[in-house]
Amino acid sequence: MTREEAEAILEQAGQADDDDFPLLEAAIACAIHDIPLRDTTPVRQFAAAAAERLAERIRTESPDDALAETMAADLRLDGDLLTHGAAANTDVIAVAERRRGLSSALAVFYLDAARRAGVSARGVDFPNHFLLRVETPVGPVALDPFSQGRPVMPSELTRRALLAGLTPHVADRLDVLMAPVADRHALIRLQNVLFSRAIKSGDYPCAERSALRRALLDPLDHRPWLDVAAAREKQGALTGALQALARARAVAGQDDPGSHVSTDRLRMQLN
Repeated sequence: MTREEAEAILEQAGQADDDDFPLLEAAIACAIHDIPLRDTTPVRQFAAAAAERLAERIRTESPDDALAETMAADLRLDGDLLTHGAAANTDVIAVAERRRGLSSALAVFYLDAARRAGVSARGVDFPNHFLLRVETPVGPVALDPFSQGRPVMPSELTRRALLAGLTPHVADRLDVLMAPVADRHALIRLQNVLFSRAIKSGDYPCAERSALRRALLDPLDHRPWLDVAAAREKQGALTGALQALARARAVAGQDDPGSHVSTDRLRMQLN
């Protein structure tokens, strides 16, 4: 798969309804968009094996136990504590090979297996670690894919929320802390991580690619196009930056004084 083919897949995925979002295919496309022309067979086989094993476990175990045991015990997925900042931790092809990654990358495999096996699971865009919400006969259970799929008790959710800076009246509300998000948010969160790291390290081509992937995955959000423009400006691609600002204004559907100022500044540099 080429970078252009990956972009086409991401653009199509961005147009899909949340219930029909092709999570695994979009995640693979994100990885290929960053490093093209790799073999995607192993990651697809890994995902298929996860779904098959979960379907076996769900016959005799609760949904949360079956999902955690399948992904962490059987397939050895875990968070990477030693090299947390490694780029491979955000790349699902590398994660499938290493069995290590960031929580939102690991969540891709949890959610894909759950969907195939008929387990009701959604992502939770929690501070610090992307969590999972699994529906069980006794109510929703929070799992942390970064910690071998271990359950997170309500008191621990509140403690983590307070440490992350949430106010006490928010940190005590489990309906807020465990609010489910669409599958695409796991990938958007990964691209945010990549963009932040690339900007800090001065890798502006990587920053541009990650921002572009966010724009394709969430076509109703104008903010990724502002990041695309910023990354292109850092590379001296002023015409491309202007085009990205125009896309941001088109998506926003209203006059944005900030983007107009940025546009005028870039045009002055072109003259």
